[in-house]
This record gives sequence, structure tokens and C-alpha cells, in this order.
Amino acid sequence: MSTIRTDGIDYDIVGDDMQLVEVELDPQEGVRAEAGTMIYMDDGIRMQTDTGGGLFKGFKRMVSGESFFITTFLHEGRGKSHVAFAAPYPGKIIPIQLDDFGGEFLCQKDAFLCADANVEIEVAFTKRLGAGLFGGEGFILQRLTGKGWAFVHAGGTVVKRELDAGQKLRVDTGCLAGFSSEVDYDIEFIGGFKNALFGGEGVFLTTLTGPGTVYLQSLPFSRLADRIVAGEFANRGESEGPAGTGVLGDLISGR
Repeated sequence: MSTIRTDGIDYDIVGDDMQLVEVELDPQEGVRAEAGTMIYMDDGIRMQTDTGGGLFKGFKRMVSGESFFITTFLHEGRGKSHVAFAAPYPGKIIPIQLDDFGGEFLCQKDAFLCADANVEIEVAFTKRLGAGLFGGEGFILQRLTGKGWAFVHAGGTVVKRELDAGQKLRVDTGCLAGFSSEVDYDIEFIGGFKNALFGGEGVFLTTLTGPGTVYLQSLPFSRLADRIVAGEFANRGESEGPAGTGVLGDLISGR
């Protein structure tokens, strides 16, 4: 591991497909994290769990897919101390230096992992009616604001794209991991009966227009969950006998 040293918190990103981020704290330095993501921490670090600013902020985080509470890890000892965080499914951790994005960055709900103690995590709704009605999991986003480092999690492989002014990129809604606030975000209908019925990619795509930075993920959690559920139903049907048993048999018998 090689620690990335900055003016704020220092960190290591460890691993390949199941990554964690280890944060190095100086005395009285802290980091905020989504509840339930901590893996380990050194002695001398105190945990403080609260709403991070009142009931309203807690409810806003719940709307964006996070927990009602947020935990601050404050180093109250001497010397250096370490605390590590990881996401619950395979993917990559993206370090975001908010100062490089004008103090604001948008990401998919559930993507936030941890950040400098002064970073705020808020709900952000898409600005246009079409995105709101048909955006699916991209309708509700997380807005990270403040100074310093924030770490977000993306499923599968991560691709970073830099869009020029006016340049457009169309992506599956769930495959959008995050983007800088100057990127224009909207939903586009895929024309054609066969595309809608047999395309397998959904009826709508997300359209991103530059300038700005975009991060894409190859395996959004929703797609992973769908494959697991589909595989579970298939395996259950195979293990419970011929036609008329299995899932269909359960429905008939009321199980």
C-alpha cells in the first residue's frame, strides 16, 4: 500500500474487486461515514453517531438511500491512527477531491462511503420532468458538498469520461455512478417498438451533456440484485421437480 498524502485526510485504497479505503487520521482529525461501512479502526478513535444536523438532515439522507444516522470517527489519541471502510458488494472506490469540482459532486443514491468531517451529504433530485418520471434509480441522487475528500462506491469496473462543452454521452441509467455538477442530465426515450420490447436495455437512457467529468459503473447494484433473484428462482424451479412444481407449484398450493 502507498498512502496518498494530501492537505486533508490521507488514505490508501486496498484491494481490487472488493476494495476498502483506509483513512489515516492526525490527532483531532475526523472522517464521516455511512453507518455500517466501518471494517476496523485503531485504538484512540471515538465513534459518534447522530443525524449530522437535526432530524431534517437525517430524513434527507434516508430519501437519498442512506441511513438516518451518520457516524463520525474522531482521532482523540496521539500520533497517527487508521480507520477503514468498505462497501457491501463488488466494485471500485472512487476518490473525489471536492475542491477540484467546485465543492460539489453528484452521485447515485447509496454510493456514498465516507468523507472528510466537513463534507455534507444531501439529497438531489433531477431537474427535469422527464428525468423525474422515467429516470428510475437515477431520479434521486446524492449531492456531496464541502471541501476535502469524499469516497463513493461504484459496482464492477469504473470508467472515467471527460466531456467537452456540448459533447453528449448516452448511458444506461443505472450505469451512471457520478458526475460533476456542471454536467447537464436528462432522460431520452429510445424510439421504436422492437427497441422497447426486445432491446433488453430499458425504454429510456440517460443523456449527459458536457462540459464536465462523468464516472460510469459496469455493474450497478440493481442489475446484480436482479441477476441473483433470477438465478435463485431458476435454481429453485430446477430443484423442486418437473413442470407444475417449483415456483409455479408454490403459487398454486399457496406456499
